[in-house]
Amino acid sequence: MMWRKNSNKHLTRMSTRKKVHAFVRVRPTDDFAHEMIRYGDDNKTIDIHLKKDARRGVVNNQQTDWSFKLDGVLHDASQDLVYETVAKDVVSQALDGYNGTIMCYGQTGAGKTYTMTGTTENYKHRGILPRALQQVFRMIEERPTHAITVRVSYLEIYNESLFDLLSTLPYVGPSATPVAVVENPHGVFIKGLSVHLASQEEDTFSLLFEGETNRIIGSHTMNKNSSRSHCIFTIYVEARSRTLSDEKYITSKINLVDLAGSERLGKSGSEGRVLKEATYINKSLSFLEQAIIALGDQKRDHIPFRQCKLTHALKDSLGGNCNMVLVTNIYGEAAQLDETVRARPVRPWDPATWLQGWGG
Repeated sequence: MMWRKNSNKHLTRMSTRKKVHAFVRVRPTDDFAHEMIRYGDDNKTIDIHLKKDARRGVVNNQQTDWSFKLDGVLHDASQDLVYETVAKDVVSQALDGYNGTIMCYGQTGAGKTYTMTGTTENYKHRGILPRALQQVFRMIEERPTHAITVRVSYLEIYNESLFDLLSTLPYVGPSATPVAVVENPHGVFIKGLSVHLASQEEDTFSLLFEGETNRIIGSHTMNKNSSRSHCIFTIYVEARSRTLSDEKYITSKINLVDLAGSERLGKSGSEGRVLKEATYINKSLSFLEQAIIALGDQKRDHIPFRQCKLTHALKDSLGGNCNMVLVTNIYGEAAQLDETVRARPVRPWDPATWLQGWGG
């Protein structure tokens, strides 16, 4: 078989025909495993080859080759290209009433938070979240015939407990109401979570900065400032016509989810508090996979959303009319590939599994 490395110029933005999309973003490295990672000519497949472990003896049935088909492989991709490819259409359709969810998944240090939030040191390195906020307010300016209201919230899920990352704002004040997921006839909402009106782009950036300051991080063998929790930044959009009184009142929300890093406990060497965190993280990601697979099974009457706080909080933004995008962040180094592809009892990192569960 002939292999050749392809550029990202062949990537296309997500179409509106398909509700679920999966992309892989490979973290740039000077030690890229060219002999072990190959991309298809269409830049929509990634093949990984691992050498057999000689320590297993002569009779060795170890799997050495994996092939995944995706909507796109982002290798050496700029933040601009990532946003155009995976997020722009999701945000655009939110003003037409479609909920959207964009998730960044991957092992610790693979670039999830960089993809979702970016850095503040360089404007061009801003991530999906700040770019989405900018796009929402640009779209509002382009629709003067509509009155559009924007609100935001920032939820953190740490060890299966819910925290409001914006509760430290002076005007929020202390609340005796614990944060909890609640369902009513209109859908799912987070009781006790503060939701903040944003009349301009700068307001949302201030709220984002406040929430980022309050996130729980911890030292990890693979990342000194590892995110040890799942974080969901939600943009709520309400739109109505200024001129047509009988036009539909449109509401939607965009969930931008930075999932906590997932890796085998043996690889990370976690112990004590970090071990407890990792256990909760892996368990919730396993439940997320189970919910997605159940959604793709037409014979299933029950979807296990309530198994964990993550799936329960996102219940009305998974499946149905929701636009769902998964960005799987992986390392391109040989030393990290066993974590990317090694079989485990549950594999939420596997794009093929996610797509199968969604019927993609």
